[in-house]
Formats: sequence, C-alpha cells, structure tokens
Amino acid sequence: MRVADFDFDLPPELIAQAPAPERGASRLMVLERETGRLTHLHSRDLPSFVAPGDLVVVNDTQVFPARLRGRRLPGGGAVECLLLRRIDAATWDALVHPGQKLHEGGRVVFERDGVKLAGEVVARHFHGRRTIRLWREDGGDVDAAIDRLGEVPLPPYIKRAPTLVDRERYQTVYARVRGSVAAPTAGLHLTPETLSTIRARGASWATVTLHVGYGTFQPVRSEIVEEHRIDPEPWTIDAATASAVNDAIAEGRRIIAVGTTTTRTLEAVAREHGRLVAGSGEADLFIYPGYRFVVVGGLLTNFHLPRSSLLMLVAAFAGRERLLAAYREAVERRYRFYSYGDAMLIL
Repeated sequence: MRVADFDFDLPPELIAQAPAPERGASRLMVLERETGRLTHLHSRDLPSFVAPGDLVVVNDTQVFPARLRGRRLPGGGAVECLLLRRIDAATWDALVHPGQKLHEGGRVVFERDGVKLAGEVVARHFHGRRTIRLWREDGGDVDAAIDRLGEVPLPPYIKRAPTLVDRERYQTVYARVRGSVAAPTAGLHLTPETLSTIRARGASWATVTLHVGYGTFQPVRSEIVEEHRIDPEPWTIDAATASAVNDAIAEGRRIIAVGTTTTRTLEAVAREHGRLVAGSGEADLFIYPGYRFVVVGGLLTNFHLPRSSLLMLVAAFAGRERLLAAYREAVERRYRFYSYGDAMLIL
C-alpha cells in the first residue's frame, strides 16, 4: 500500500493556530460508514449521536509543560530541550537543540524567577535524541520546577509561541495522569456539560491512559505504508475499564473511542490478549486499512495531516475513499484542521 494514497490538498490557512473561542464551539462533521452520509453540526451536538448502552472511552493522560529553554554550560549558548518520556526518577528521553553541541557530559541550566533546574547529557542518540539527567541544586521537586519553567509543547505546525491560554485549552477537562507531550486532541472538544449529557442519555463512561509521545508528530518517511513503525507509548488500564469494555463487547454494545490514542490502546491490548486486561504495557500497534477492529465501533477524532499514520488509522475505520471524500468536503466547507481544529465523528 502506498503512502501517496493518503495524500490530499490542504490550504495552509485551514491549519488551526488557536482553539475555538470556547470548548464545544468547534464544528463537527458526522460520517456514517455504511452510507457515506455527512452531517454538519457542532461538537456540543455530540451527545445526540450517543445511544443508551453505548460505552464512551477516553484517554485521561495529562500534558505537562515539556519544552524547556535554557543555556549551555560553560559558554551560555541557547539550548532547547523537549522532554519526551521519563525513564526513571532522575533521567529523561529528550530531544535537544542544537544537538551537535551537546555530547555526553554536556551541562545545561534552565532558570527563571528564582527557579533553577540543572541538567547533564547522559547518553547521545540519533537525530538530536539524548538521555538527560535533571536535578535541582536546592534539593527541591524537579516536576515543580518543570511546571514553572516549561512551556506547553504545541505541535510544530502551530506557528506561534504558547500562551497561558494554551495551558488550559491544550488539555482535556478530564486529564488526570501526567505524562504526555501532546494532547489527545479529540478530547479537547468535550465540556463537563457534554459529558453530563452523554451520561444522562444512558451511556456509560470509562478511561484508559496512553501517554502521547513525540512519535505522534513523526512523518511517515517510507513510500510503502507497511514499512512504517510506530514508537511505543506507555499505557495503563484499570480493572473497572477492562471489565466495562469486556462486558460491552460480550453484550454487543457499541464502544465509542474518543481519539486515535484511545483507539490504539484498546485495539493493541485486545489484539495482544484476546480481551482487555488490567495492567500496564507499551502500545506500538500501527493501524492502517485492512486492519480488523475488535473493540471500537465509533470514533471521535480531529482532521489529520496528509500522509500521516493518524490519517491511515482513521481511514482503516472509515474506509480510505470514503474518508478522503469527507476530507475534500471538509476543505470545501473550510473546516479547521489538526490539534486545535474541528472534529469528526465516525459511526
């Protein structure tokens, strides 16, 4: 299967640079898989498509301010460090710039308003990746310093500096478990009122945790879809969610996943174990057309990049030609794309 088969024309001005004025105000395109019918509403209308007995599953990961800006020691040259994933209490997998000037043993410091965080490169990897150790010389809490010094790691296609607004809007209202460098953006559309209305309609609710890593932004560099690999990302599922999902499958009730990260978590665990299990692990399942979904029966998602692995996942669920036709209409109707853009519900 060719990556070029997942290309489409997207005017740059349709790439959303800021969130909608308020949660629930973004547009919602509803795609019916069997008929191809499209309906155009707003994300606040989502509950009207949820039926009694449905199980809605979300990813409750929390984005942390993972981008640090500081200076090298000695010399004082500027350095940027994007914390990708915690390895243990003191060390991180990180992406640093300029990478060619930070070798093993290289020292950095991040400080502002009396808060200081020191760092040392422990190991050097390819493409600017480093293992870095962080500590506070005053013995204080490192996570607290990261929260004070760090910036919200907005995606590279948002061409502006992050603001205080992003700290609230680039986060779901149900975010609970710290660990992501990118938001599970389908959930950004959901408000407390939307969640209450979904429950009032007789649907149930469950959460999984998948910490979204930098791999979500990585392009598909191969020309053949099957040659691409997904970076593993850590997941956690509790006993209540495993039981709720397994019961819904056994009873033939629809499971609606909020976002591609939720979808990959549910499908990866069920594919490995034959059913959902409580516990933790890593998900590296690459879903593309031809994949047979064993858990998910409905998907809320954003509009994704051309030729991206996320677009391929959605195409596997909706059908490639049907999805690309919907995307062409979304462009014609001036829908907003990507993380801060509009939403699509596929049923």
